[in-house]
Amino acid sequence: MDAQYIKHQGTDLAYHRVDGHGPMIIWCGGLKSDMEGSKAVFLADQCEAAGQAYIRFDYFGHGQSEGEFTDGTISRWASDVTAMIDRYGTGGTVLIGSSMGGWASLLAALARPDAVKGLVLINPAPDFTEKMVWAGWDDHKRQMLIEDGIVYEPSDYDEPYAYSRALIEDGRAQQILDGPIDFEGPVEILQGADDPVVSPDHSRLIINALTSDRVGYTVVKGGDHSLSRPQDLDRLWTALSAVLTQL
Repeated sequence: MDAQYIKHQGTDLAYHRVDGHGPMIIWCGGLKSDMEGSKAVFLADQCEAAGQAYIRFDYFGHGQSEGEFTDGTISRWASDVTAMIDRYGTGGTVLIGSSMGGWASLLAALARPDAVKGLVLINPAPDFTEKMVWAGWDDHKRQMLIEDGIVYEPSDYDEPYAYSRALIEDGRAQQILDGPIDFEGPVEILQGADDPVVSPDHSRLIINALTSDRVGYTVVKGGDHSLSRPQDLDRLWTALSAVLTQL
């Protein structure tokens, strides 16, 4: 099935949509991932079988969407989420955010409080550009960013992560973990115990920052950053079902 597109800030964003009853479930992937990933496709199949409305999409500079990845920022990618909400989710939305998508989801929930009713976060990485990337760099890498405007780091994808100066500076301005994160809906967080990218200590900070008292936090024994094993996918569907039940 060919992707559909919406125009947002002058560029085309690619997406696939499953028709069904609300609330609209919107998949928000991680940095450099796309909507053809195993979790995004698994959710599409599950939602179609359940008659549940669902959207998976590619951020600016990702997958089939237009734009250069190195021109992207957290603000831009969060606005891509709100663009999808504004088009299809004003009647009620549940956001599922993986890694960087967890940050984008939280920012979108703050920007659209009347529309976003619940959240499922997978190894969520809010503030990662400042509290993980910048904090982990030595003076040499920090100077490289200042002088060259970009720093490349290894990734699990075909190309390395490219951290631009705009991404780091924008991320610094969009930090939310120092709280409070004003969201009152149900939240389910899945965290891989063996995640080498986002530690449980980092994702746990979300619990205290959120104003909601309906926050579930599950540490997945043996789970990595992807959480894409069959049992992980089943757990993801269970977490989404738990949020939907509360709504």
